[in-house]
Amino acid sequence: MSDTWKLETRLVHAGYSPDPTTKAVAVPIYQTVAYAFDSAQHGADLFDLKVPGNLYTRIMNPTTDVLE
Repeated sequence: MSDTWKLETRLVHAGYSPDPTTKAVAVPIYQTVAYAFDSAQHGADLFDLKVPGNLYTRIMNPTTDVLE
């Protein structure tokens, strides 16, 4: 983030660094509904909120993680 940007621009871009793989400078909007689990136990742990991760878009997703 540039120190010469106005406050409004800095607020919009704060908390996000360009993705090292895609070099995207803005947060992508993930439009998927469900996510794959590593195992049944991993899925159970996600639904029990024992481990962090994405399980269903209305509950949590990579796009909202940036805003929270």
